Amino acid sequence: MSTTHHVDAGDGIRIAVYEEGNPDGPPLVMAHGWPDSHRLWDGVVADLADRFRIIRYDNRGTGGSTVPKPVREYTMARLADDFSAVITATSPGVPVHVLAHDWGSVAVWEYLSRPESSAAVASFTSVSGPSTDHYGAFIRSGLTRPYRPVQFARAVGLAARMSYWLPFSVPVLAPAAMRAGLARRLQAKDSPGAPKYRGESFDDDAANSMKIYRAIAFRKPTMRRDHYVSVPVQLICNDKDPVVRPYGFADQAKWSPRLWRRDLPAGHWAPFSHAAAIATAVNELVDHLEGAPPARALRRAEVGRSRGPFGDTLVSVTGAGSGIGRATALAFAAAGAEVVVSDIDEANAKQTAAQIVERGGQAYAYALDVADAEAVQRFADQVCAEHGVPDVVVNNAGVGQAGAFLDTPPEQFDRVLAVNLGGVVNGCRAFAAQMVERGTGGHIVNVASVAAYAPLGSMNAYCTSKAAVHMFSDCLRGELASAGIGLTTIYPGMIDTNIVATTHFDADVDLADAARARAQKAFTRRRYSPEKVAKAILAAVQDGTAVRPVTPEAHIVHGLSRLVPGVLRRAARADAL
Repeated sequence: MSTTHHVDAGDGIRIAVYEEGNPDGPPLVMAHGWPDSHRLWDGVVADLADRFRIIRYDNRGTGGSTVPKPVREYTMARLADDFSAVITATSPGVPVHVLAHDWGSVAVWEYLSRPESSAAVASFTSVSGPSTDHYGAFIRSGLTRPYRPVQFARAVGLAARMSYWLPFSVPVLAPAAMRAGLARRLQAKDSPGAPKYRGESFDDDAANSMKIYRAIAFRKPTMRRDHYVSVPVQLICNDKDPVVRPYGFADQAKWSPRLWRRDLPAGHWAPFSHAAAIATAVNELVDHLEGAPPARALRRAEVGRSRGPFGDTLVSVTGAGSGIGRATALAFAAAGAEVVVSDIDEANAKQTAAQIVERGGQAYAYALDVADAEAVQRFADQVCAEHGVPDVVVNNAGVGQAGAFLDTPPEQFDRVLAVNLGGVVNGCRAFAAQMVERGTGGHIVNVASVAAYAPLGSMNAYCTSKAAVHMFSDCLRGELASAGIGLTTIYPGMIDTNIVATTHFDADVDLADAARARAQKAFTRRRYSPEKVAKAILAAVQDGTAVRPVTPEAHIVHGLSRLVPGVLRRAARADAL
């Protein structure tokens, strides 16, 4: 059941308050910024109402609240007074959890500078709304250090991004532009899903509350150098926010000793586009503050916590029973990750998992035929339900095949495509959808081969399957980029694994044995270990590399394929003779 009432904030200002959710749950207050009303949080409320007693309110100048005329009534101190009045009236004596965005978040930071705040607020999750004290300190510090070019450039950039305050502060013209729909267009550009979360008075709200900018832009700032915040703080930093840049929070730990930080692949209006991710962040923080062990993502978000490069990360690796897959699983585990290892040979998968556990890591073994699309989907669903959505997915499983096209039985050709290409497609389809829905980004690694761009007449099916992985990955990379999910295609080269021993040769038995022996001798003599491929995979994930040849010959052939592809085509004809 939801209720609406008003709270007296003093001087005739009445703040419209909206309560809903679980009446017996912990209180969660939601504050909004410009140009929104309490409706900003509609999408987030849907995921939190069963647990929390949700308290939303309209800032002065918006929705059902009073619209004062003087500009002086829109300072952050006044907005902080409104927040104080709301929590005092709705949750007397009971500390509230707070979720705030934009100027609503700035106002909460202002409130947290007051002595009484530590007893009134249980936690604060801030979305794209920095403290003017802390953000200002970061900018001032950078501007006074021109001898540190990166820090100086960032400070200049942040200061320049605030210049939009000036046109927004122009009386008459700026409000008229908002009433004509400018705020709608700004939101739609950032988040196409915004319209369903707007109140009926949105254009008027945008025009009226623009006095916030005039109140801020044309008053002398008073920066507190002792604005320390003792309550637990969780930052939601949006990578695509054009104004509130994530690097501006680099020094936040100086001011907030109990700090968590999550970076979302989102624009400024993340409450529209990433409502579920924000709701999850709030739930996980409150769970932990109430005594539960921290969730993996919350552990990863804790600022100042020591961890490996992939600490508190979940990684899934297919074909992890041997070779490159096993080396990759072991490398991720050594870097701090929990690893889901799968292989068509369950015993080999369990051996890999056992090695990880023996070395002090965490691993979970599964039997999986990546060519079976339904099995892969069941596997992905089970992994996500039991361990969470993976942060990194490595589609490595594959089979070798040698033989000319006319010598390869149709069923064998189809099997190579089903495993080498189908396994990658199945893995991406099963996990990518859940990674996108989670909304916090991630990374996918698809293992191809130097054969993807080196046509060989004696390896028709294998080359075809790996070339298809190459193109599939290039297409999918563009599609997933907007969700903050990176995709790396790996081209190993000649690696000393058991792939030659397990490769199917479609040729006369004597010729096949001789060819296998020659190939095995060449691979063994090459002495390029799967551990080196694993190292390249981890580096590519960390750096966000799109295309990664590994061995020197892989780099050389990749270059030839781009510069003189005819040379490789002629080599294919010679190889087929």
